[in-house]
Parts: sequence; structure tokens; C-alpha cells
Amino acid sequence: MPRRPVRRVAVLLTAVSAVLGLAACGSSDEEPAAASSSAGGAFPVSIENRFGTTEIPAEPERVVTVGFNDQDFVLALGVTPVGVRENLGDYDAAQRPWAQEQLAGAGDIPTVGGEEIDVEAVAALEPDLIVGVYSYLDQAVYDQLSGIAPVLAQTDAHPDGATPWQEQTLLTGQALGKEAEAQQLVDDVEGRFATAVDENPSFAGKTIAVDLTGVGSGHYLLGRDDLRTQFFTDLGFTVPDASTDVSPERLDLLEADVLAVNGYDQADATADTVFAGLDVVTQGRTVLLGSYSGAVSAALGYGSPLSLPYLLDEVVPALAAAADGDPATTVPVL
Repeated sequence: MPRRPVRRVAVLLTAVSAVLGLAACGSSDEEPAAASSSAGGAFPVSIENRFGTTEIPAEPERVVTVGFNDQDFVLALGVTPVGVRENLGDYDAAQRPWAQEQLAGAGDIPTVGGEEIDVEAVAALEPDLIVGVYSYLDQAVYDQLSGIAPVLAQTDAHPDGATPWQEQTLLTGQALGKEAEAQQLVDDVEGRFATAVDENPSFAGKTIAVDLTGVGSGHYLLGRDDLRTQFFTDLGFTVPDASTDVSPERLDLLEADVLAVNGYDQADATADTVFAGLDVVTQGRTVLLGSYSGAVSAALGYGSPLSLPYLLDEVVPALAAAADGDPATTVPVL
């Protein structure tokens, strides 16, 4: 992910998913109850993280998610959080199409901060587990939250904001006592990716520039240090190792075999005349993922076992059209 000033804008706008915070907005006098399971035998659980060890003595019953996408992972495992981090972008996270079944009947879930975590709001919800793998926690906030309940944080194996979705799913499953369910989720979604790869061999080895608009100097090129690029690398594309700001004078950095753009619809792309003149744009090799208030860009920001199948359905046909080498092919509008 980009460093702190840019990262907050980028993550939170896309999904901000996303991102981009990525949580349902609103509050309610009635707090949703976490789903129960028969996982009692899995506890106690110890999970190493970059700040220490998370010790979970018993199956959690009240889960608060403080990461920008963590609520999706909890929901995917059948648990409704009693508090979530609010959405800072324009996307209405409560309406995300890939989580409607899981959110059914949940009502308005209380929020526990947006750009910053509201530690007091977390404490007021009396959680017995706090999940924040994609939260950009620092030691000070981790220590504060750990004084309330066990905190599931990211490991030190990846940069901030770049924990692979598979690992995030498995960590969350371990914390919830749902390891088998988590592994099944990973297997199912990886199977969906495998099918897409088999059906689109032209993706293999092609470079893709994943661009955030309205960030930094106007464009921001995402690298492997941002979870949003994993969707594309799992399909066989290659991306730069590190994210970087792209000034108007260096839009050539967006020239790749395929360009995927977050934050632009067709009108935006046409109005940006320098961008519109790039070869990757004029030759029909660009996929516009739409505005940050749209579900596609938001789903990319969540990068979860719920949102990724939705993305495969929505985006792969457009990527196939952009990557086919034929300028006459029309890339579907998302």
C-alpha cells in the first residue's frame, strides 16, 4: 500500500472498500449477535502476530472488526460482528452485493471509528475478540485494544495492507474456531480462480498497471505491496513490486499490456486528456473499474472470499477483451 497519507485516501475510497474503511454505516440500539458454532473444542487458541501473541481462551461470541475489510472475512465464516469500522468513501458498504445473504437481518451494525479507530467505542461493545488484520495497527493502538480483548492482527510476513486473502481467511478462521470452514472457503475461491486462468491463458505473464485516480499527484500505480493487485496476479498478470505515485509528467508508468483503473468511468477517462492519449488507452487495452462509489471498485478493495467471486464474474470478461491483442475488441463497461 502507499504510505500513510496516500494509503488512507486510496484504501478508504476504493472500498473502501475498501480500500479501501470498509464497513457498514449507521448504528442501532439493538446490537447484532455473533453467530455461534460448535467450535468450542478448538480453544484455547494462540496466534502469533507482528506485535506478539493473540491468546483466545474460548470461542468468541462478540466480535468487533477494526480493519478496513475484516468484516467480510468474519461474515464469510458465518459470524456477524457486533461492531465494524465505518466506510470513509462514497460506497454504501451495507449494500455490497456480495454480502447481502450474510448481512440479512443484521440491521445497522455499530461503527467503531473511521480513519482512526475509536478505542472507547470498541470497549463499549464489550467484545471478546477484535479482528484487525487489514487495519494498519501500530503497537500503541494494538496495546490499547489488547487491554479490551484479544486482538487478531497481521503477521510480520507481509507489508502493511498486503496480507494475501488466503492467509487472512485462515487467520480469521483460526481465531473464530472455524479452521475447516476457512480452508474450504480458500479452496472454493482458489478453484474459481483456477477456472478463470484455464479459460484465459492469454493473461499469463502479461503486465497490468493497476491505477488509483485522484490519489497523490493524480494517479497512483499499485504494486505487490497492495492487496488489490493480488486479484490480478492470481489471474496470471504481473505487477510492479512496489506502489508508486505517478505525476502528470510520468503517466507513461501506466503503459502496460493492460491497464485497470479505479475511480474513472468513461466520462472521467475522456476528460483526462493526457491519460486519454496513452497507447494503452487508445489501443483498447484499458479496463475502467468505475467510480469509487461503485461495487466493482469496492469489491477490489475488500479482496475477500466474498467479494472475489463477484469480481471474477464482473471483471474477467473485460480483462479478456483488453488482453486479446485486438484493438477492435470492445472492452465491456463496468
